[in-house]
Amino acid sequence: MKMLLAAAAFFATVSSAAAEVRILASPGGQVGPFLELFEKVRASGERVVIDGPCFSACTLVLSMVPDDRICVTRRAVLGFHAARSIDQRGRTYAEPEATEAVLAAYPGPVRGWIVRRGGLSSRLLLLRGRDLAAIYPRCR
Repeated sequence: MKMLLAAAAFFATVSSAAAEVRILASPGGQVGPFLELFEKVRASGERVVIDGPCFSACTLVLSMVPDDRICVTRRAVLGFHAARSIDQRGRTYAEPEATEAVLAAYPGPVRGWIVRRGGLSSRLLLLRGRDLAAIYPRCR
């Protein structure tokens, strides 16, 4: 149920305009729904406007949609952390192989920014402001 709510919250904050998908706020969630959505966005040719927080699984958009179709606003914030799983009892487990795969899938400038800050861990790394604008163009 928690997974469905997180996915529903994400989808409720994505709006589609003329050839554009706008991410207004996403705390992340289960990877599967994000991969499905971003595959559709990639295939559609739509531009992605990151216009607010895009955390955790939401950042997979960077791996799936071509860089030249992503732009950011001044409100954009990307949040990265290591991959993890939650068991039926609610315990969290690190997923080092998934973490390596996700890091390798990010575009080089994003991967470099993460590595320079110590890599992916349980700590949330926030990419925003000038650092973000140096990687992705501001939306026009």
